Amino acid sequence: MASATDSSLLRAVRAALAELADSERAAQQQRYMKSAMPYHGVAMGDVRAIGARLCAQVDISGFEDWRREVLGLWSGARFREERYVAIQLCGERRAKAHQTLRALPLYEQLIVEGAWWDLVDELAIHRLGALLQREPAPMRRELVAWSRCDNLWKRRSAIVSQVRAKARTDFELLAACIEPALESNEFFLRKAIGWALRSYADVDAPTVRAYVERHAERLSGLSKREALRKIGG
Repeated sequence: MASATDSSLLRAVRAALAELADSERAAQQQRYMKSAMPYHGVAMGDVRAIGARLCAQVDISGFEDWRREVLGLWSGARFREERYVAIQLCGERRAKAHQTLRALPLYEQLIVEGAWWDLVDELAIHRLGALLQREPAPMRRELVAWSRCDNLWKRRSAIVSQVRAKARTDFELLAACIEPALESNEFFLRKAIGWALRSYADVDAPTVRAYVERHAERLSGLSKREALRKIGG
């Protein structure tokens, strides 16, 4: 029986994914991702194609229409690929007008509830990163606050939100978001620090090398190796 949170979009997505389901792949994906939620076992290219086709058919012209459709997929999901489509709908081209601070509580909810890297990183890099470019001053305050909170995944999101920013990276903000995690034992924070620094090293290797040298005693070995992987030092 459909749950109260099932939406027509969710039912269509689930049916399309079920047609391509591969139980062997599904078991492998679930083990790899250490996911309590099962998979259909559909390749990501096919998941994206299904998402693009079916999401294009729903009305997301209004902010609340879009938010409702995203949460209908997300909250009603019984398979992990259905949540991947929810995240895809977040960044749908027709939702560009909704990418304002008004969307931040939605993204925060998905990040906190997603609580694993495959869901969190996509939202942090593409959605939070886009908001930062669009509304830098308020997002800067929000990300610094996230970096200091108790939630691991919000802290990681603050650190990796600029991974794709390259030359547009606000390095002062990145350093501020890394600071509370410098001495953390959390693997996902240590990895995030190294990843974020390595990404910025593509455009400013001297700054990254100097940062690592300055904080060498506080950075974990993992963070340092990741940060310097491409540039040495």
